[in-house]
Amino acid sequence: MKTISTFEQFYLKIKGNRWYWLFSIFCRLALAYAFIFAGMVKIVGERFASGLSEVHPMGAYLVALHHTGYYYTFIGIAQVIAAVLLLIPRTVTLGALLYFPIIVNIWLLSYAVRFEGSFVTSPLMVLATLYLLVWNYDRLRYILPFAQFSDLGIVQKPVKYNTKFPFLFFAFVVLTVVGTIAFARFGYEAMPRNTLSDCKQRFENTQNEAAGFVFCECIHTAGQPLEACLKEFKSVKD
Repeated sequence: MKTISTFEQFYLKIKGNRWYWLFSIFCRLALAYAFIFAGMVKIVGERFASGLSEVHPMGAYLVALHHTGYYYTFIGIAQVIAAVLLLIPRTVTLGALLYFPIIVNIWLLSYAVRFEGSFVTSPLMVLATLYLLVWNYDRLRYILPFAQFSDLGIVQKPVKYNTKFPFLFFAFVVLTVVGTIAFARFGYEAMPRNTLSDCKQRFENTQNEAAGFVFCECIHTAGQPLEACLKEFKSVKD
């Protein structure tokens, strides 16, 4: 209980700071925009990332998903509903709860197939959704497995916000973004990229050029699974 009390004291300070509040609005708008766009593509029946080759690991998945009919449309509707809920102040908490499992699924899928299109954005969107969930802790805490609750109640918007700029927090945000981009660029030796030429370009004039070209052809020409192409890449490289 002492730990919870300490957190809630910190939480009240955060809720009273204008910069944290503005960041929560930014997260809501950015997340809503992303899902409205992605959801509408599915609702109107278009294949998402239609320019991606069907033999690409992510392209093959999206083609199969597109062929699921009303399930594909349902995902789009769920995304748009989550986005709209985020835009309405009274339903932000519900929107974040709906948004979270969807974006976690997208993030894991992006990393599983190393899809360049959402390799950076999806983990950042997961973190932004987590921020909104923490921001709405006063509403969410009643569904958490606590033995007892404090008398925190629903935190009301302050009459006057604290305007002290949280340099440490925003430094962490910047470092997180930079770190995510750096991992996307240097985290893996072999990335399928979106096209054969882009894939090969990464390996040109490097010590793994021959193995890299084999990997790219395996993905974009032969249409083999990512895991099989990675094994071939390693065998040629070694």
